[in-house]
Amino acid sequence: MNQDKMYLINKLFNDKTIRTVWDKDEEKYYVSVTDIVGAVSESKDGRKYWNKLKQRLKEEGNESVTNCHQLKLKSSDGKYYATDVVDIEGMFRLIESVPSKNAEPIKQWLAHLGSERIDEIFDPSIATQRSIDLYRTKGFDEKWISERIKGIQNRKELMIIPGAVHTDLYDNLEVIPFDKIEKFIRNNLK
Repeated sequence: MNQDKMYLINKLFNDKTIRTVWDKDEEKYYVSVTDIVGAVSESKDGRKYWNKLKQRLKEEGNESVTNCHQLKLKSSDGKYYATDVVDIEGMFRLIESVPSKNAEPIKQWLAHLGSERIDEIFDPSIATQRSIDLYRTKGFDEKWISERIKGIQNRKELMIIPGAVHTDLYDNLEVIPFDKIEKFIRNNLK
């Protein structure tokens, strides 16, 4: 899944090289700010453009700069240098700050996604249908999709154990519903 995410990111930037690093402790990708800014700004020097943009964003009180970290990324000369990086959410926040025609399609896409999420808040069935449509687009058959949706619902089942408090489930073996747990494992971990 993570490689799919990085493939999508590179497609967003017309296959320009966007340096990334996976942080296994935080379990998320970080991307090079200068690569992102260079790709969307039409600037010949992404680093200089980022320095000016960073200054402007600081003056405006924009949190995007605060959320930048520095990690060592490999440069075109083969050496590793401390480079400003942001996570995926921060990447999109930065793109929103870049005034450029190259950034417009991504900004429009983000606005569309935001609108879809608001629609889903008012009608959650839209999210389920979106998932089904996405599975169809990826080529999954109807039976697989149906089982997947049912499996998602089954995993969300709430277990209420009368007379038990949450700590009983750690140290009172008599109230732990082993039969339900076994059934869940059999049905969902095939």
